Amino acid sequence: MFKTIFTKVVFIPLVFLLLISVSLAPRAESSSFLLSACELPHNEPQPEVIVEKPFNYWRTPVLGKGYIGFREALAFKESRGDYSCVNKYGYLGKYQFSPNTLKLIGIQTPYSFLSQPILQEKAFLANAIRNKWVLRRYIKRYAGTYVNGVYITESGMIAAAHLAGPANVKRFFNSTGQTDFKDAFGTKLSHYLKRFSDYDTSELPAIQKPKANQL
Repeated sequence: MFKTIFTKVVFIPLVFLLLISVSLAPRAESSSFLLSACELPHNEPQPEVIVEKPFNYWRTPVLGKGYIGFREALAFKESRGDYSCVNKYGYLGKYQFSPNTLKLIGIQTPYSFLSQPILQEKAFLANAIRNKWVLRRYIKRYAGTYVNGVYITESGMIAAAHLAGPANVKRFFNSTGQTDFKDAFGTKLSHYLKRFSDYDTSELPAIQKPKANQL
């Protein structure tokens, strides 16, 4: 009798304790892949997490600060360097020329030059050296100075002339920066003066009537 009672007294608490320990024990998932990265043990290799950064649409190619860097940075701003680009206002190519500007540098059939990358590069060069000639006195007078809070450089002036034409660059300086041309997209002439101010375009000649096909 005593033995039976003792067995029951000992066995029942043991079973009760066992049930409690099982209910309190943490349940493991059947597969470790269900664990998130932050839950993996620190002594095990962590899965590689690749975070893709959004593309920066304002990024420009790094090609130095001479003429080539200047040319490609401006092209990237104009069309992302796309030779076949035609915007809704009819501006054409990698450098977004108007048909009238192309005629000034000897290109009479503007749409045919979309498929001619070499001619587009020559067109940019011809326009740049023409603008430098038109603005030569303004470059000499204002380069290295501030106008309405904008630091003026030769490269910035040539870039602004590409955006707005040299006549509007002259108006900007003649008004001490108060007449600030804006293109159809709202980009100001002063923005180009600032954005392209740190390039060296001194190697460019200043020629009055250059023709793209002759360069």
